[in-house]
Amino acid sequence: MRKAVALIVAWALAVGVCLPARSAPAPVAVRQLQLTAPDTARTRAVFLLNRNVDYRLFQLRGPDRVVLDLRDARLAGGFHAPDGAGLVRDVRMGARPDAGLRFVFDMNTAVQPRSFLLPPTADAPGYRLVLELTPDGRITALQAPELAKLAAGGRKVVVVIDPGHGGHDTGAIGYGGIEEKNITLAVAKDLARQIDAQRGMKAVLTRTGDYYVSLDQRREIARKAKADMFISIHANACPDDCDTRGGSVWILSTKGASSTAAKLLAQSENDSFSLVGGVNLHDQGSSLASVLLSLSQGVTMDASRRAASDVLAAMGRIEPLYRERVEHANFVVLRAPDVPSMLIETAFITDRRDALRLANPQFQNRLAGSILVGIKRYFIATPPPGTWFAYQAARRTRTAETTQKQALWHGPGARALDLLDGQIAR
Repeated sequence: MRKAVALIVAWALAVGVCLPARSAPAPVAVRQLQLTAPDTARTRAVFLLNRNVDYRLFQLRGPDRVVLDLRDARLAGGFHAPDGAGLVRDVRMGARPDAGLRFVFDMNTAVQPRSFLLPPTADAPGYRLVLELTPDGRITALQAPELAKLAAGGRKVVVVIDPGHGGHDTGAIGYGGIEEKNITLAVAKDLARQIDAQRGMKAVLTRTGDYYVSLDQRREIARKAKADMFISIHANACPDDCDTRGGSVWILSTKGASSTAAKLLAQSENDSFSLVGGVNLHDQGSSLASVLLSLSQGVTMDASRRAASDVLAAMGRIEPLYRERVEHANFVVLRAPDVPSMLIETAFITDRRDALRLANPQFQNRLAGSILVGIKRYFIATPPPGTWFAYQAARRTRTAETTQKQALWHGPGARALDLLDGQIAR
């Protein structure tokens, strides 16, 4: 029989008879892209497809992007890219040279993407490619069994506020003889009062009056308090009567040689400190230099950057900014609280306009309020485990996911998503 079939095929080829060719499968049709953000802790992108697809997911930095390549795919008629939502600022797409598609998600922050492909079910025909986007380094929200253990809703987050200078260390002397140590204490007290008035938050001050506290003592206070965030309050100065003004927020990078940091720490108050982030530390005094040098060893720098960015953005709504981005010092620090840390330069005490505002109790209160806005935004997006913020995030996630599944799928496919999320729909 096999010999007969071979003879027939050979005859057909010899006489030019065309045998039916095996047709290539049609490209994958991308019918729809749904983008939803149930809360600040998660954004979900769902691609509705007509069949299975090969895909590749990767990330790009500077700026943060998530890229999805679909092999052998095309856009179905009437496809429209959604507007940005949640963590996604914008969605771009285009054809690839290999007959595929590329989708680029421009992110508002660094994220950790997770993807999975849902096959068709009896109640949901077609395939669904799901991307889960959560902030990079974010603490996962508490799941249902853990919620039951937190009857009181979780512990309070602890914010240690460090008013710069104090006692014999006056800090900078500004316009009209205003002393930095008094400004930093006033703003710090306002911030502490506002934090203590918030649910799920507690403030701890490294000093509550006009007395000197060493750097080691400040760190020890933060350590004993088990701080979730460390904020050092200062006022900038320009000794040459320049016209510079505005606030800024600093964190320290881990770049630079440790020997450089050691030399800086060893130099006395009267030595000429090198530039850190564009500011001459000699003019700022050794206290500021020491605080800056002490903030970031052991700290998750990305967490510090995100927290500082939130605070800087909030400050920019009430006053001009000296630096419109978070500043980094380019050397390794020796010791630090192991928490997201930042140094806030409230404004320039040597500038007449800034100094008069800093001395005004109403502005001090507003400034403290803007810092609080940034702090809360960070803790909502990145709740430490076991805290009231984590408890609330878990509750929002559970409620939002239930509502989202009902609205997004109108019933079909909800069980499949429940199973993947570790919850079984009943």
